[in-house]
Amino acid sequence: MFQPKIPTMPQPSGLVTPPAVVQPTSITPGTPAPAPAAAPEPSRAVVQLTPGTAVALVGAGTAVVLVVGTVLVSLLLAVAVTSASVAVCAVVLRSLIASNAKRR
Repeated sequence: MFQPKIPTMPQPSGLVTPPAVVQPTSITPGTPAPAPAAAPEPSRAVVQLTPGTAVALVGAGTAVVLVVGTVLVSLLLAVAVTSASVAVCAVVLRSLIASNAKRR
């Protein structure tokens, strides 16, 4: 049951054809193809910043910075609260172990 079974290579079925032989061909020089005409490059759209869009961009950037800052500060606060609670638990456990040792 736990003996590994090695698969056997199945025998090919049907007709087996030998590989095709590729005959070399000769290259005859001909007239070169005409170069394609250069297509005119499409002009890029120019973005113009008006005072209104500049103020909007500055406002959006400020909002993003404030949101990211708030998230980072809240994460730091969560880490601080967690570490403080772990420290309190450690002090309580240490006190319990010390008082248990004094009773013996």
